[in-house]
Amino acid sequence: MPYILLLFQYHYKYPHWSISQMKTGIATTTMSSLPQTIILFLLLLGAFAQARDPFACDSKDAKTSSLPFCKVSMPIPNRVTDLLGRLTMQEKVRLLVNNAAAVPRLGIKGYEWWSEALHGVSNVGPGTKFGGAFPGATSFPQVISTAASFNATLWEAIGRVVSDEARAMYNGGAAGLTYWSPNVNIFRDPRWGRGQETPGEDPVLAGTYAASYVKGLQGNNGDRLKVAACCKHFTAYDLDNWNGVDRFHFNAKVSKQDIEDTFDVPFKMCVQDGNVASVMCSYNQVNGVPTCADPNLLKRTIRGQWNLNGYIVSDCDSVGVFYNTQHYTSTPEEAAADAIKAGLDLDCGPFLAQYTENAVTRGLLKGADVNSALANTLTVQMRLGMFDGEPSAQPFGNLGPKDVCTPAHQELALEAARQGIVLLNNRGPSLPLSHLRHRTVAVIGPNSNATVTMIGNYAGVACAYTSPLQGIGNYAKTIHQMGCADVACNDDKLFSGAINAARQAEATVLVMGLDQSIEAEFRDRTGLLLPGRQQELVSKVAMASKGPTILVLMSGGPIDVSFAKNDPRIGAILWAGYPGQAGGAAIADVLYGTTNPEGKLPMTWYPQEYVSNLPMTDMAMRSSPNRNYPGRTYKFYKGPVVYPFGHGLSYTNFVHTIASAPKVVTVPLDGHLHSGNATISGKAIKVNHVRCNKLSVGLQVDVKNTGSKEGTHTMLVFSKPPAGHWAPQKQLVAFAKVHVPARSQRRVGINIHVCKFLSVVDRSGVRRIPTGVHNLHIGGAKHSLSLQPVTLGVIKS
Repeated sequence: MPYILLLFQYHYKYPHWSISQMKTGIATTTMSSLPQTIILFLLLLGAFAQARDPFACDSKDAKTSSLPFCKVSMPIPNRVTDLLGRLTMQEKVRLLVNNAAAVPRLGIKGYEWWSEALHGVSNVGPGTKFGGAFPGATSFPQVISTAASFNATLWEAIGRVVSDEARAMYNGGAAGLTYWSPNVNIFRDPRWGRGQETPGEDPVLAGTYAASYVKGLQGNNGDRLKVAACCKHFTAYDLDNWNGVDRFHFNAKVSKQDIEDTFDVPFKMCVQDGNVASVMCSYNQVNGVPTCADPNLLKRTIRGQWNLNGYIVSDCDSVGVFYNTQHYTSTPEEAAADAIKAGLDLDCGPFLAQYTENAVTRGLLKGADVNSALANTLTVQMRLGMFDGEPSAQPFGNLGPKDVCTPAHQELALEAARQGIVLLNNRGPSLPLSHLRHRTVAVIGPNSNATVTMIGNYAGVACAYTSPLQGIGNYAKTIHQMGCADVACNDDKLFSGAINAARQAEATVLVMGLDQSIEAEFRDRTGLLLPGRQQELVSKVAMASKGPTILVLMSGGPIDVSFAKNDPRIGAILWAGYPGQAGGAAIADVLYGTTNPEGKLPMTWYPQEYVSNLPMTDMAMRSSPNRNYPGRTYKFYKGPVVYPFGHGLSYTNFVHTIASAPKVVTVPLDGHLHSGNATISGKAIKVNHVRCNKLSVGLQVDVKNTGSKEGTHTMLVFSKPPAGHWAPQKQLVAFAKVHVPARSQRRVGINIHVCKFLSVVDRSGVRRIPTGVHNLHIGGAKHSLSLQPVTLGVIKS
């Protein structure tokens, strides 16, 4: 029996070794005396999770593997052309949907395109199956929490881990290679149930997150893909089900200015900076046209202007929705034709498989249109290596069960949770708690022992959980009381136990907030307050507590906790978001000061009054006093807040000094000004008339830690453009992380791309650079920068 174990060990370490190699590797044993059939059986048993038959071009099938589309040495476009020429129309239309049919005569297996990896390999979508050799996968914090780290390096690292685990599961036959993540919609309205899935309300933050996470997922292998990511949902999608209006019926009326300035920015950055392999169009209409049937959005913008190298997919059953629910076309064949001609390549749903062939027969669609759609999906599959034969012989073919839920992956999930926790308030200060003075802690609240709640939605099966109760239990003796049976907190039956626990303990931690029963896909909130009687429980426990009372909030969206902010008995408030599988450990680390909090809010926390008379259906970003409209996000809303975008405290204090920065930057115009070409209008220059490539502003910023505790500082750089009708009151233009030891100083270099980040958008949707003084703000430090145009050549109007 020890020899059998040796064999397993060799297979685990050297998965590509043949039987003879393994026998040689353990030649010092008597393994070679075992019958080869037994060795083969053991190998198959040990490797079953990694054994996956080739998707196509199986070398064991000489008839198909010798066809030109299987030749790895040929350019992919030539291989795609060859394959398209061999498919019948009946075969082609069955490849236009997520559960693409097999083509046995060409040796091509069926494929499920729909897998998800929003913050870890997910079990949402039929393409992924947990169980057997893959009982779980690393579940990172929900995206809104990770965004609070403002750490692009972390986002890319998470993407690399997720794609390692995705490839491992693919090799084991448990997942696909096409992942419809990330969600990079703007968190426009605080009530949106899916805001938790997004990187927040700022377009630059969301776009930087998108590009970073996608790079991590897809790898840096040139045109070859580790997995294929997908940025969704294009565009102006941020309403699920509010006040009788749902996403299937919603027509988002959006100005050209807001499309260019806000809603499209993350998608453009995802395509152009992240080189994403796919974009998903959304359920809603934009200005009366379904996004999945709009050639201006799909063909002209995503593929034409942004040069997508990949495929465009519908949200699930979107084509069926715009025919059956929105009644956009008279016949299903017209719907299929409109979608494909608009630029849709793949339908998540059965619609295109059912009606595309008839659309071609009736002359509504050309065969060339179908070929164009398939060329985009087949190209991505070939870039993934799916037509290159044996998976184990390809890059990443050695990944298997041993590469999922590794200690390093789980440690990164813990570190991500730590970096995303935001310290909102800290009276006294009350935090960090003391190991000596706070040895008994009352842990109270409906989320106090949460596990699944911590991973939010679009999650998978976590490797393991550390709940807040368990995390705090690693530091102190705990007295646990729920206080409320669940987050709905509809009665006070459990209040007395919670109050008694607070009276006994040396410190009290209340873990309150939301979960998927309150905010989720197809479940928008009606208000911003804590649900049910949670506020009452918090206040009563705080009144009874003999030690400091700490409020920890789990949620995706903002919560109006003004009552707690203003209650002197509540010493500190933390927002943990949905912190992933290791969330409880991260919360405890912050509470006890093992980790110095560094997160910043990626969205504005509004008071309840903000949403009292504000329809979610009003898409305007800018405020309008004439119609008593407050505007949205920190860029355009000027009213009171509970906590502002970018807010987040530390256990130490950081001071900024701008060490060097230019006072004047010349903006080179690519041509003389002609009357009628509107290069300059209202003292703002058209971006497409500027030589933008290397036009950037470099800053050197000194960050000094004046406190007694080391910490990592999250530095946000805002610009206030010259006053004008188009300009926001301020906008995020850069961010950086720097670790600074206690009573030390570090210098940070910042580069701001002028055309991308110092521009604004006029009412016609034209991006322009305002000339004149731009005021940069970094914490308390300010710098005035003047942008001045200079003409270099001639362009035609």
